[in-house]
Amino acid sequence: MMSDDLRLEEQVLSQAAAIGLSSQLDGVESIDVDVRTDLLKIVQGQADSISLVGQGLVIQKDIRVQEIELQVDRVAIAPLSALLGKIELNEPLDADARLLLTEEDINRALNSDYIHSKIKPLELEVKDQPAVLLEMQQMELHLPGEGRMIFNGKMLMHQQNESQQVSFTSAFLPRTLSQPVILENFQCLEGGGTSLEITLAMLTKIRELVNLPYFDLETMILQIKDLEVHQGSLIIHAAARIRQLPSV
Repeated sequence: MMSDDLRLEEQVLSQAAAIGLSSQLDGVESIDVDVRTDLLKIVQGQADSISLVGQGLVIQKDIRVQEIELQVDRVAIAPLSALLGKIELNEPLDADARLLLTEEDINRALNSDYIHSKIKPLELEVKDQPAVLLEMQQMELHLPGEGRMIFNGKMLMHQQNESQQVSFTSAFLPRTLSQPVILENFQCLEGGGTSLEITLAMLTKIRELVNLPYFDLETMILQIKDLEVHQGSLIIHAAARIRQLPSV
């Protein structure tokens, strides 16, 4: 809830930012924004901090976040817009983020049209063989607990003029502050003719993907700092670079 001791200008900006963010979402259970500044700093285009807490945010169809917390200090804002009750960034801002995702929401997102439109075919480097392209068709993540993640996938493998469906399963412990990614198991379930070389190339590509340092989500870039894997849910601690906050 918004603090009762906010200045009038802080209340106006906080409420306007919450309304602006809500208007850009397809759905939201609750959202609170807390802007700390004063009138002089607004005129100078500055804010001391902005914090956001939200639950049940539907960013767009099939993309849902159960909980999100953002905290950012020293914000450069457009002063005229701020005086009118809107927050527009003069430059990207860096924030600390915490996101809670449920297994159900993750899998709905993984198989959404939006995510599939962003996944380009993966090219494998296979020694002494023609180029191999993998086109992802279906993805599924299970969170059984004890820090483990099980990822199942189905894809089309294109090599020369031939295509075949390949499915696989992999179990791993994700990268955290105290350990690197630990791959416990990787197995091709379909596509019996897949060579050992191609299987190893797939394994190498998966390792590359899970070790990516950041993810570009259009409105922000997320650099994952730590993951907490629980049964049925995933908590992401990340550094976020936010390009722009929606306005009313």
